[in-house]
Amino acid sequence: MDDDRWVPPCVLLAVDLVILTLRGSRLHVLLIERGVEPFRGALALPGGFLRDQEEDIVAAARRELFEEAGLADVPHLEALGVYGEPGRDPRGRVVSVAYLAIAPRLPQPVAGTDAAGACWRPVEYALTASAELAFDHSRILKDGVERARVKLEHSALATAFCGETFTISELQQVYEAVWGVQLDPRNFYRKVQSARGFIVAAGPMRRTEGGRPARLFKAGPVQALYPPMVRSAQAVTEGPDGHKAQVTPEGGTAP
Repeated sequence: MDDDRWVPPCVLLAVDLVILTLRGSRLHVLLIERGVEPFRGALALPGGFLRDQEEDIVAAARRELFEEAGLADVPHLEALGVYGEPGRDPRGRVVSVAYLAIAPRLPQPVAGTDAAGACWRPVEYALTASAELAFDHSRILKDGVERARVKLEHSALATAFCGETFTISELQQVYEAVWGVQLDPRNFYRKVQSARGFIVAAGPMRRTEGGRPARLFKAGPVQALYPPMVRSAQAVTEGPDGHKAQVTPEGGTAP
């Protein structure tokens, strides 16, 4: 090819954000209602184009998060992936850098700029076809949720969603909400206790709703869990016939 005749393609750079939190013991994702075309009126992840050639990509992500949803204090944004398939945006060739944050106690969003609305929606709804997320945001959200689930396997992140002290049952509820499964309490207790430094005993016992005392714990000194809290062979789901089944490492079920 003659280099003198080559013209670089026009590519626009954008950012998209998967912001996850727990609300009412369910995993929720931040979505906005688009106020402009394309996909006006559709739900989407917050995001947008870089303002100019001088704007840092992470700065653009934080700016869009504040402008579209009014969130300014979201903690560390983790790079999730780059999405640039041709045709993903009807406005032209758009490459998007996606970021992920999963954090406790995030506030109610407030829509602004080109967002007609902003809200927290349960992840199980947002991932259904009926949600009809704009662009390829269903794929980005799916990738973000899976990354969050893996983070709970390998880090002590789950304790951030508990109080200063908590019971094993309360910690299990966090895992069940993020993983989207029901866990066997005995297997979960054994996994937690085997992860050295994950949690430590804290103070007297607390009476539960059933009246039985439960031991209290607090976050331990480690951030990386070893061995990890793997999902395989401990998740319990209900099959179509109503029987309980364990989730296998391949994602299927075993009786």
